[in-house]
Amino acid sequence: MGENQYREDREEMRELLRQYENLKSGRQPSFLEEDAFERIIDHFDEKDELQKAMEAAEIGIEQFPYSSVLMIKKADLLLAARKYADALEILERAELFDSNDINLFILKTDAYLALDQQAKAVELLETALQQFEGDERIELLFELADVYDDYEEFDKVFDCLKLILEDEPNNEEALYKICFWTDFTGRNEESITLHHNIINEFPYNELAWFNLGAAYQGLKLYEKAIDAYLYATTIDEKFDYAYRNMGDAYLRLRKYKEAIEVLEKVLELSRPEDVIYEAIGHCFHKLGNFAQARFHYRKASHLNPEDSKLYYKMALTYINEEQWESAVKQLEAAMKIQKMLPEYNLAMGECKMQLSQYKEAIQYFGNVVRSRPKSVAGWEALIRCLYTAEFFEEAKEQSLAAIKVTEGKPLFIFYYSACLFALKKSKEAIVQLEKAMTLSPRQLKKFIDLNPSILQNPLVVDLIGRFKKQRKS
Repeated sequence: MGENQYREDREEMRELLRQYENLKSGRQPSFLEEDAFERIIDHFDEKDELQKAMEAAEIGIEQFPYSSVLMIKKADLLLAARKYADALEILERAELFDSNDINLFILKTDAYLALDQQAKAVELLETALQQFEGDERIELLFELADVYDDYEEFDKVFDCLKLILEDEPNNEEALYKICFWTDFTGRNEESITLHHNIINEFPYNELAWFNLGAAYQGLKLYEKAIDAYLYATTIDEKFDYAYRNMGDAYLRLRKYKEAIEVLEKVLELSRPEDVIYEAIGHCFHKLGNFAQARFHYRKASHLNPEDSKLYYKMALTYINEEQWESAVKQLEAAMKIQKMLPEYNLAMGECKMQLSQYKEAIQYFGNVVRSRPKSVAGWEALIRCLYTAEFFEEAKEQSLAAIKVTEGKPLFIFYYSACLFALKKSKEAIVQLEKAMTLSPRQLKKFIDLNPSILQNPLVVDLIGRFKKQRKS
């Protein structure tokens, strides 16, 4: 039946075009109805033959000089040809014959926007909203929302979508769009009220439940967000975006097992994505299941091989297992993409130090210090490495540099003291140790970790004992 209808339509169009050519050439008396011109214009327009469409519109207007429909068709073609002023002129003429055609307002809006006259577009649409009802009013509100978006009046975009949903709560386009604009404008409380009203009237609207969850998530009310997403997925078991957002909410609550479960559901329902595999890997990482974490990070890296942080995360799992050589391989892959990132250099330095490759480790830690001179972690790692490698003089110099750059952080005074002890400068070392303990007694542990045998030194033991007595008293 569809095939026959198509054939009939095609034959009818062929006959219309034949009559149209006869009319143009004047070969025989011929007359075309107004709607025939509409169809001919649309036919040429659909085939991207804009000149022929324009010619048909002009001939049609000659035959029907009071046809607002044909004038609007011509204006549409003028807009496509970027003749915006001409389009506005003919639309003004069309309005004299029919001011209730919504296309007048839509096309005028397009012309004003093209001429960078957003204020006129807004004024026109706001006036039109008072004139139209039902579907036409909804269409105008969408148009006005687009104008406000172009005008960067983002709160007013939200207002338009809210008005649409108050009139038509199940409007899918508005429900999809308002979710984005709620997040963008931060109007989560209003969104919660709006979607509660929709759900009270239409309790099986899964998009309304989803938007409610997203608004709660925007306010960091993750438990309430999860409840809303659970309703959405109960109504639509294949609602992958609800599972995705639910996974993020569980992550925020550090409920990693639950997050894994819903994120795996996302993988079942949609095309595999690196961010989902990475998120599952992160959950396993937090649960201490490093092998599974690596498995998922690797899956993510296959989908996005240029993301250096995935190799870095794999390296961290190996570092947690003290598999230093394997960690180095992953860090080398990461550093081929982003060589000088401080985090990567810090991790590589740690691996090299654990492998007793001190000179290489010092080089990597030096990169961190150069790129982030005020980073405590970089200086701490560099001094610790120099000390462990027994480069005590260099460790002392770097401790002094760290004290200067970090404006006297007590940790580096402790390290400076440790270096002085290693260089057999006990008197000066004990003075610095006392100074450090006065400033931050809690960091004594790091001083001892650097060289546990320091507790065999009676000067150190006496000083620690003295401080303990002072604290008690």
